Amino acid sequence: MHRVVALVRPPQSTFELGCAAQVFGIERQGLPARYSFGVCTERPGPVATLAGYDMLVADGLDALDQAQTVIVPGWLPTGEPPSSAVVEALRRAHARGARVVSICSGAFALAHAGLLDGRRATTHWAQAGEFAERFPRVQLDPDVLYVDHGDVATSAGAGAGFDLCMHLLRTDQGARYAAHVARTMVMPPHREGGQLQYTPPRPAHIDDTLAPLLEWVTARLDEPMSLETMAAHAGVSPRTLTRRFTDQLGTSPGQWLLSQRIAAAQDLLESSDLPLDTIARRVGLSSATNLRRRFLNALATTPGAYRRTFHEIPARPH
Repeated sequence: MHRVVALVRPPQSTFELGCAAQVFGIERQGLPARYSFGVCTERPGPVATLAGYDMLVADGLDALDQAQTVIVPGWLPTGEPPSSAVVEALRRAHARGARVVSICSGAFALAHAGLLDGRRATTHWAQAGEFAERFPRVQLDPDVLYVDHGDVATSAGAGAGFDLCMHLLRTDQGARYAAHVARTMVMPPHREGGQLQYTPPRPAHIDDTLAPLLEWVTARLDEPMSLETMAAHAGVSPRTLTRRFTDQLGTSPGQWLLSQRIAAAQDLLESSDLPLDTIARRVGLSSATNLRRRFLNALATTPGAYRRTFHEIPARPH
């Protein structure tokens, strides 16, 4: 069991903590449990929350010494640095090989501990100016939803905490496992684009939603699919469709389509023994050679290595 421990402090945001707890702390029917989840704080006892109630946290900082993943689900107020004890606990966990993760303003705690120096990181767009001014040695990227270095990861605003936690789940357990978890939460296993698509001003155009088109394309991944084909189905010009993708998803139609094809290939690699050429044709990538190239560029691994890591082994009959 992979041990995940969230480090909380008053006043704790319940949503940021809930992101981590919902992904790593819930047992789901039909899915093997792969994580154990706990919460700790510097001073065990009642911890005030932003929601108007206290929660009782029994474990202190020594709980981080048993964690394989440490999550800091927000750090408020951002102007108050963590104590030397918290800084030392975070550094100690990282030094022994634990993955250290922040959600939203939790990046401030990681930056104070020096874990982000010289590295790319992100935080909530509304706190980006303050963060950049206070931590000039950190390469702040205010657009992306999350940044993952393997040993250290940061997410943007609170909702992006789900994106990062799902990414970590997908990295640990494979796309099929992550997709099952996402379905139980009624949310996408992977959200496209960056956080700038959510910054104000962002007028809503409900009538321009891409949802019907995305569903139509996803059901036809094995077919040739050009920008012109998608635009014609949506009844708009290619230029208008590209603008809507940028506004609503923060990415281009071509990049979105490629990500869907790679995700479908991941699922087939995990759940079937189909040859690579067959998988490539089913997801619209034409050949095993193209599948390997696209897979390597997107995931930094090969289809064969991915299958060896995440392929499902059928249960033996009793």
